[in-house]
Amino acid sequence: MLTFIARRLLHMIPTLFVISIISFILIQLPKGDFFDSLQAELMANDNEASKESLEQQRIKYHLDKPLYQQYLYWVGGFFKGDFGLSLEWQRPVNELIYERLGLTFALAFGSLLFIYVVSIPIGVYSARRPNTVGDHVFTSIGVFGLCIPDFILAIVAMYVVVFWFGGDAGGMFSREQEFAPWTLTKVWDLIKHLPLPVFVVGVGGTAALIRIMRNSMLNCLKEQYITTARAKGLSEGKVVYKYGLRVAINPLISMLGMQFPTLISGSTIVAIVLSLPTMGPMYLRALQTQDMFLAGTFLLFLSTMLLLGNLIADILLALADPRIRLE
Repeated sequence: MLTFIARRLLHMIPTLFVISIISFILIQLPKGDFFDSLQAELMANDNEASKESLEQQRIKYHLDKPLYQQYLYWVGGFFKGDFGLSLEWQRPVNELIYERLGLTFALAFGSLLFIYVVSIPIGVYSARRPNTVGDHVFTSIGVFGLCIPDFILAIVAMYVVVFWFGGDAGGMFSREQEFAPWTLTKVWDLIKHLPLPVFVVGVGGTAALIRIMRNSMLNCLKEQYITTARAKGLSEGKVVYKYGLRVAINPLISMLGMQFPTLISGSTIVAIVLSLPTMGPMYLRALQTQDMFLAGTFLLFLSTMLLLGNLIADILLALADPRIRLE
């Protein structure tokens, strides 16, 4: 197992190098650069910056150089922990990402936990009682969850929380704790504000995983080893949860690697609607303004999360299924 993990980690190095090249090229594809976007924004507000000053800024940030030199300038700082300077925020990229990384992970991890805690029991229930009223109800809920856009669900959820229950919707902290230093009171305030965004972000993923869990469980319950276990007189609960679920859950573990980066990047619109201080809105703004160092670093970060997520999923699969360890 340790050899497998070490080999996968070594394979990630050239993969990340290739991804960094592709990310940098993708950021550079739109016409112009950050200072062209800045000039257009200033002109829209009846302001104008001189071409000389903008050209000086391009030279300062090496944007006048060929594309490969700009890439080498960006990548060269990685070994020192320097991911460049955000052109819009005028701050180091690693500081900006670090400030929002904790809240982003809290939302993504909470949503992931919600998805799996809800989808696995419902999928098992539907598989054990196919074509019953309960199965049809959960299937309908799943279709509804897949169809409704996240931002619409966010607006509806905000309305229900505010006008039906008189609660506080929007943001991840109350006004008193938003800029306060981290204390146990602020942590508790964060926990109280997490359920709404976790529910909104997790609904779509939950609906998809319910269908996958149901189909996988149905196939497992038809296998011969399940029939043998029942013939030995084992209880139905032991047959389903010890033998059936252990194999049926493999597709959900495989999807774990893709779910985590998707939750980080896919909650951008929800974060804007709910005013969440996560990385998604900052990434969208970086793309709009062509803040290439910030946007490129974020793309590279998502790719790293995908690779690490797949590695964790492979390890969990090996722990859950002895057949994979034997292979």
